Amino acid sequence: MNAIQSALHPAGDHAALTARLFHLFLSVTGFFFLLVLVFLGWALWRRDRGGDNERRLRITVVIWAMLITAGLFGLTIGSYLTDRGLFFTGAGEEPIRLKVTGRQWWWEVEYSAAADQSQHIVTANEIHLPLGRPAHIELVADDVIHSLWIPNLAGKQDLIPGRPADLELRPRQLGRFRAQCAEFCGLQHAHMALDVVVETPEQFAAWAAKSRQPAPIPQTDAQKRGFAIVTGSQCSACHAITGTDAFGTVGPDLTRVASRFTLAAGELPDTRAWLDRWIADPQAIKPGNRMPKVPLTDAQRHDVVAYLETLK
Repeated sequence: MNAIQSALHPAGDHAALTARLFHLFLSVTGFFFLLVLVFLGWALWRRDRGGDNERRLRITVVIWAMLITAGLFGLTIGSYLTDRGLFFTGAGEEPIRLKVTGRQWWWEVEYSAAADQSQHIVTANEIHLPLGRPAHIELVADDVIHSLWIPNLAGKQDLIPGRPADLELRPRQLGRFRAQCAEFCGLQHAHMALDVVVETPEQFAAWAAKSRQPAPIPQTDAQKRGFAIVTGSQCSACHAITGTDAFGTVGPDLTRVASRFTLAAGELPDTRAWLDRWIADPQAIKPGNRMPKVPLTDAQRHDVVAYLETLK
């Protein structure tokens, strides 16, 4: 399981290039470290022995200088080739385009097609990508500095308010990977994660098609009561649910909340029990987040959970 957030287990072209550069640096610096230990041991062994050491010392210094020069040159060439490789990976192919906005403390994810706004998808704390296709991610921060890091797929990239940035990657392995904010951004910085799901092109197309649909219509009495509470209270002022009167933009979009792996940006598993506890008192679970404690009775909260569980 540790491999889902490890730069040493690359699952994409950009991460593989970075991992190879890391192993190059580790090999070269490890070689010189061992040499230093060998020369130190040799010097300790020779310290009490006589003889003409000046000529040997001069030759040793020259060889050492040549080795260091060769090592630094190799690292420079490796860094240059990695940089060029990162720049050209995916060149000439049409990437999938999405926008990730860092907020305290969650991630908004938007997929857009400039020619057709009906293809627009908004979700939160979860990125879906098709296998083998390059992705171009526009990065934005609307409050403080954040940093998106998907170790298995790409390196870190800062999100600085007022300064748009981007990140490119191409996934090469199916699976679910964990991304993390890598720049201290406040009290809940360590609890600001998101899932990156790499799927087959067919699975991604099916997910995208379903994500463009409006929220399902509630069926049971409990679901209908929960729908009335969510769309008729302060919930709708902060959250959006496609196809309803909830158009809030302060918190995550809830249209497909029940289909996500986690709640509260990776803090909790997305289960009925944890969803109920989160709604009951979000500040007790993630202090400092912007979701207030909404005054609901136990019955009302259970109805809200029943409705939210339909949003898949």
